[in-house]
Amino acid sequence: MRLCSIASGSSGNCIYVGDERTHLLVDTGISKKRIDEGLHTLGVKADELSGILITHEHSDHIQGLGVFSRKYEIPIYATKGTIDGIKEYKALGKMPEGLLHPVDIDHKFQLGDMEIQPFAISHDAKEPSGYRIEHGTKSVAVATDLGIYDEYTVEHLKNLDAVLLEANHDIHMLEVGPYPYPLKRRVMGEKGHLSNELSGRLLCDILHDNLKCVLLGHLSKENNYAELAYETVKLEVTIGNNPYKGEDIPLMVARRDSISDIITV
Repeated sequence: MRLCSIASGSSGNCIYVGDERTHLLVDTGISKKRIDEGLHTLGVKADELSGILITHEHSDHIQGLGVFSRKYEIPIYATKGTIDGIKEYKALGKMPEGLLHPVDIDHKFQLGDMEIQPFAISHDAKEPSGYRIEHGTKSVAVATDLGIYDEYTVEHLKNLDAVLLEANHDIHMLEVGPYPYPLKRRVMGEKGHLSNELSGRLLCDILHDNLKCVLLGHLSKENNYAELAYETVKLEVTIGNNPYKGEDIPLMVARRDSISDIITV
């Protein structure tokens, strides 16, 4: 089972999860060309995809969906609220008939070899979700665009082999940065994004000896940078109430403009 970020950041997100027989994308928030290039690097053809999982309808998660869907007609899975949001997003153009399939929060479904479990996240979208994806005894998850987390979130992220976890912003950079005040409030709010510090604290709650890799994602271009996210999350693990130190964690940062290393579990 493989996890790889084709792109992750406030400007566009696209994540690959797959094995030898089943290939999935989580979000298509970049151009068709960039998705194709990322899949080519992974040795996967777009028409081999079993499905596209959409977390929510914001442009940095769906802006490539229209062109990609019209070319390859891959089935799209999302909550009913997210599907409504996709249909309302006029910039996508006309979507091919029959591709949008509604899924329910906390109800598992099967795509090829993979069992998918959507779970609710706190974000200012219609019905946003993260995804836990399992194959046999292996499991990975994508959890971004969540302003807060709670025990429900932690339960859905326990006992993973790998996770892509949001570390969106540095609080100080956001506070003194160029965003207008209402946008700063939104980002820091309960339906906004996880800061580096909160990302580290959430990670403390889901750490276990068999967690093979943590990929920090959805970094803000204006209010964060990779080295700061990396060091802040490591520090939170070190000072947190857990038996681990930051250097114990196999930690990487997903980039907005390049494909990540391939994580194999």
